[in-house]
Amino acid sequence: MDANAHAGRVHDLDAAGFQSLYQRLRRCADWGAADRRGALNHITAGTVRAAMAEVRLGRSVSLAAPVETVAGLDNPQPSKHDMISSPAEHRHKPGLNFAYDRLAMSIHGDADSHIDALCHVVYDGMMYNRVAAGSVEPDGLPSLSIDVARDGIVGRGVLLDIPRVRGVAWLEPGDHVTAVDLAAAEQAQHVLVGPGDLLFVHVGHRHRRSSLGPWDAAAARAGLHPTALEFLAERKVAVLGSDGNNDTAPAAGVAFPVHVLAINALGLHLLDYLHFADLLALCEQEERWSFLCVIAPLRLPAATGSPVNPIAVL
Repeated sequence: MDANAHAGRVHDLDAAGFQSLYQRLRRCADWGAADRRGALNHITAGTVRAAMAEVRLGRSVSLAAPVETVAGLDNPQPSKHDMISSPAEHRHKPGLNFAYDRLAMSIHGDADSHIDALCHVVYDGMMYNRVAAGSVEPDGLPSLSIDVARDGIVGRGVLLDIPRVRGVAWLEPGDHVTAVDLAAAEQAQHVLVGPGDLLFVHVGHRHRRSSLGPWDAAAARAGLHPTALEFLAERKVAVLGSDGNNDTAPAAGVAFPVHVLAINALGLHLLDYLHFADLLALCEQEERWSFLCVIAPLRLPAATGSPVNPIAVL
């Protein structure tokens, strides 16, 4: 199926269809009124132990892109890195000296790799699990902040390479990944997504960006079709990540439908704008698309997300 046909399907979901899908997915995330972990509940001691068995080579690779400090079409507010005291300044100084620097970052941009907390998406005044926006927990921390993942996220990572299955270099902005695409990638790559998995969907965003240059990714990008979230719910996926921001957007009058359905309805932490080039090369070399994955957000107790450097270990 060509890109235009795929892109056209996103308009098939009207407002009533979106609301029906939203309610179905909410019912899939019934962990009780007190729950704050969402889909992370699918990760158990058993799934973590099983993920350890994925390590055969002893090779680790980063899934994060280098932090960008130069403004661009998709990065109008780049991170700011200040070298307050550089190592070069101390070349001729005797004794002990220190180099140090400072970093400021807009976490939810369209260039740097980051993880979205469950408080990131407010829909009709509510966050995940019908928690009212602005709620705090008994310990005084904001509800559903990235502190939910303070102990890290460890599990079996699965990378589904959609451009590879489609026979293209990348998906064009406006194209989207359907449940059919995900199932086709599973079959082609001889892997099956299961409960507690950390699912990574490659759409080729980074490859297109490096080949053609940046564009306004806030306005046009490739991502999942909203209905593909039913695939994730059925498979009990714990985390979703992409080299784009997971959303093709908009659909049914909702600017970021996948963010609403994943974060707000299912309680899925999203990882946006990852970098898969090194992992792709290793997976292709080994003809294996699953691996141990460790995700460690910063300890930012009140934050809506965090810069992130996920590590895949094969």
